[in-house]
Amino acid sequence: MSDIEAIQTQLLGDIEAAADVGAVEALRVAALGKAGSITGLLKTLGGMSPEERQVQGPAIHGLRESVTAALAARKAVLDAEALDVKLAAEAIDMTLPAEAGPRGSVHPVSQVMDELAEIFADMGFAVATGPEIEDDWHNFTALNIPETHPARAMHDTFYFPDKDAEGRAMLLRTHTSPVQIRTMMSQEPPIRIIAPGRVYRSDSDATHTPMFHQVEGLVIDRGIHMGHLKYTLETFLKAYFERDDIVLRLRPSYFPFTEPSAEVDVGYKQEKGRRIVGGNGDDEGHAWMELLGSGMVNRRVIANCGLDPDEWQGFAFGVGVDRLAMLKYGMDDLRAFFDGDLRWLAHYGFGALNVPTLSGGISA
Repeated sequence: MSDIEAIQTQLLGDIEAAADVGAVEALRVAALGKAGSITGLLKTLGGMSPEERQVQGPAIHGLRESVTAALAARKAVLDAEALDVKLAAEAIDMTLPAEAGPRGSVHPVSQVMDELAEIFADMGFAVATGPEIEDDWHNFTALNIPETHPARAMHDTFYFPDKDAEGRAMLLRTHTSPVQIRTMMSQEPPIRIIAPGRVYRSDSDATHTPMFHQVEGLVIDRGIHMGHLKYTLETFLKAYFERDDIVLRLRPSYFPFTEPSAEVDVGYKQEKGRRIVGGNGDDEGHAWMELLGSGMVNRRVIANCGLDPDEWQGFAFGVGVDRLAMLKYGMDDLRAFFDGDLRWLAHYGFGALNVPTLSGGISA
């Protein structure tokens, strides 16, 4: 018994003096491991007589339990001390501002879409949308585009091999004009809408891509004339470019879906290699630049939508959203819009909270 008491006193003293968790683990192995001192004592019980085992057994088992408890207690104390040291070393000053994490940005096309919606909403226009996969009738026929028109050719239009239930060819829409057709067929006039969205044409260079964005406008009402069209476009462009010196020039043109039709030019000047929209194109240092197409809605288009062209008249216009973004914000290559270059997006992108409003400024 005196030997067991001496071993216990020695082990408990060593455990209490252990400086770290590694020392505690070493003492555990030395005492309770396969070759440990207490394990050796337990093995001796097998060679004792019943009388000796009855005396020595409880003492040896008590030794193992006390040492096990002491090891656990010392390890808990050392773990707590180590945690306190770690917390003290890794303390965070909650009064300091948080580090700025990675932030995304609003793509210029999305920003311009929001600007256009805000401008036209202030003018009483609603936003209309439609499918990007269209049928031949809505995309061409209803818009008075003849079957021989080059816009229907494969080199301009992406066709699908399948046809719809009525046997009409299916395609990726080449403009958002089908939204105008669907709107005129689904609601009663008066109608004032813009139709923004993606469109598709087989074209690719520095100023064209196979997919681009377009916004078209449509007004259907009684007594509509070209004066309404010109006023609407002037008001829109002045608000968008945030300039009062926007001057328009309407040139006679041809579109199957409008009659009369007009190409709309704007005056601009060149500054430091960049086109600045504004001023009269006939003034010194200025020139004219074609910006969009427009015209009075063709009587056949109005009739195709089930309306009486003698009662209802209207005007329509269309412009590329990507081009508007390039002119206002100084990009010079349309292909960069779709490259996904984070450096370009960081430079030209907009903050998520930069919501355009007419009262607060479109590009503030």
